[in-house]
Amino acid sequence: MINYTKRYVNVVSVIITIIIFLLLSKSNTLLNKFDFTPHLISNMFKRSIVLVELNSNNINQETKEEKNNDYSDTKVKNNETKEKEKKETNWKIIIPKISLEAEICEGTSKKVMDEYIGHFEETSLKNGNVGLAAHNRGYEVNYFANIKKLQIGDEIIYKYYDFEKTYKVSKNIIITDEDWSYLEETEENTITLITCIENQPEYRRCVQAIENSI
Repeated sequence: MINYTKRYVNVVSVIITIIIFLLLSKSNTLLNKFDFTPHLISNMFKRSIVLVELNSNNINQETKEEKNNDYSDTKVKNNETKEKEKKETNWKIIIPKISLEAEICEGTSKKVMDEYIGHFEETSLKNGNVGLAAHNRGYEVNYFANIKKLQIGDEIIYKYYDFEKTYKVSKNIIITDEDWSYLEETEENTITLITCIENQPEYRRCVQAIENSI
């Protein structure tokens, strides 16, 4: 099937209209009155072509603007959606002392920690000992860059869906990279933060906080 463009249809319509008008003219008076010379017909045809061109350009311009507007609207909607999702995240940690608020994701692989704070899978999600790890330098996100500044009594807020607890820092120490004892289960509700030590690959910083019972 042949697809005709709007421009083609408009040009053909103009030609057919002129021919019909000439055929229906019944008197020389009418013909003289309107002086349908080849030159006049040619000018009419040219004007019609110009009108078709202008209309086509308008249509193309409108289509281009509509596409640009659609793209802009989509981009704005996507940004709004991301912001909304960020605000409604149900698994996160908040540490007011160092102005930290970040999302948590299961696992402690580099892929996870390149974007989130990682959760040690073998530790608790709620009660007991919640173990978390994150980068502190050298990556696009370094959520634990300032946990070295935390002092005894500083607050750590942990949220997991409808579960939320506030902890107070009880220790901020250096441990070896082979010491996993601080991630073991505890009787008290505890949160444990682990990160690397700059230029000391055999050591780790460990911050522990205990649930605020007050």
